[in-house]
Amino acid sequence: MQKKKSWAKKLLYVVLITYALITLVPFVWALSSSFKTFAEISSGVMNFIPKEFTFENYKQIFIEEDLFFRWLLNSVAIAGGGTALNLLFNSMAGYALARISFPGKRMWFMLILAVIMIPVQVTMIPNYLILKELGWLNSYQGMIVPAMINATFIFMMRQFFINFPKELEEAASLDGLGRFGMFLKVVLPLAKPALAAQAIFVFMGFWNDFMRPLIIMTDAEMYTLTVGLNSFKGQYVTYWNYIMAASMVFTLPVLVIYMFFNKFFMKGLSFTADK
Repeated sequence: MQKKKSWAKKLLYVVLITYALITLVPFVWALSSSFKTFAEISSGVMNFIPKEFTFENYKQIFIEEDLFFRWLLNSVAIAGGGTALNLLFNSMAGYALARISFPGKRMWFMLILAVIMIPVQVTMIPNYLILKELGWLNSYQGMIVPAMINATFIFMMRQFFINFPKELEEAASLDGLGRFGMFLKVVLPLAKPALAAQAIFVFMGFWNDFMRPLIIMTDAEMYTLTVGLNSFKGQYVTYWNYIMAASMVFTLPVLVIYMFFNKFFMKGLSFTADK
């Protein structure tokens, strides 16, 4: 029995290491290509070490491309603002569904579950028409407000708060805190694992979004990085060297967010999965 477990464990490690290498190879190639010349990338040779190491690609996107910093700022503003609002409102809704009794509570919960099943593509045209009527096209609020809540993470936070110790809330109530003060000063600080997991997924959703900014943003100055990167792709020539360099810059904020929330991330996932 012990030998079987040992072989199964070794096999599992082999599979995981193989999968890790498969997923890592494209990233390493992209990083290497960001320091290659356009001619070397276009040659079709699959080499991980540039023959002619150059920083011209990064110089091009940071210095020659006037709008790159604006695109970066747009992405940071939209992703940061959208994530902050999601953390607040999703947590408030999840807490209300888990702790507060109100008329229609079950109906609202069923409605939220139904919203999870609706593909985002179905709501794109209605969303565009509503934003047009409000005059919010080509604006930050047009990107942030329609996505400032997420049914999936409302459900996740509800599952977290259902098993949150009621004794802590009762003690806070005895100290004179109201429901909102209790939520902000007691509940949220102790919900860091769930909030961290939510923050990473929500931020990545905003940061990697391509279709919504492509539809909503019409002015080049309002493009996010995902749409801005598409401008390096011409009708006849695609400047892969610039795209690879910009893609490396594009991945940095996500890596920083993950590193910052990493110690809470696995706790949040495992806690929610247990529920």
